[in-house]
Amino acid sequence: MTRWGRAVRGVRTVRGTDDRGSAVVDFALVGGLVALVFAGVLQLTLAQHVRNTLVDCAAAGARYAALADRTSEDGAGRTRQLIAAALSSAYAQDVTVRRTVIDGLDVVEVTVVAPLPVAGLVGPAGTLTVAGHALVEGP
Repeated sequence: MTRWGRAVRGVRTVRGTDDRGSAVVDFALVGGLVALVFAGVLQLTLAQHVRNTLVDCAAAGARYAALADRTSEDGAGRTRQLIAAALSSAYAQDVTVRRTVIDGLDVVEVTVVAPLPVAGLVGPAGTLTVAGHALVEGP
């Protein structure tokens, strides 16, 4: 090899041992893997967001149905309305309201069965079940 026009002694080059070109392959393989991991984490975050939104809508519907001048159908309608506004009406298809007793207290329970988002907001129906509760108000 030459350095500033002079030969440098003690430096040998062996053909076939250089790493030229391997950075491109490494970048492509690692970049693809990082993109898949990022997409997976993003999808898990979206699924958790959908679940939390459904729980909040079910709890709000239960509180609405538990008011002294409201019925169970009012609570179901409110829950459907909130879910349709927050996510999509496809998530508000299966909403049930029932009055029950928990630990001696009258409670309204709103249950929502919705699709679990697997690819974006699309997923198999009926795989995610959440519930919201509220104490019944009385006169």
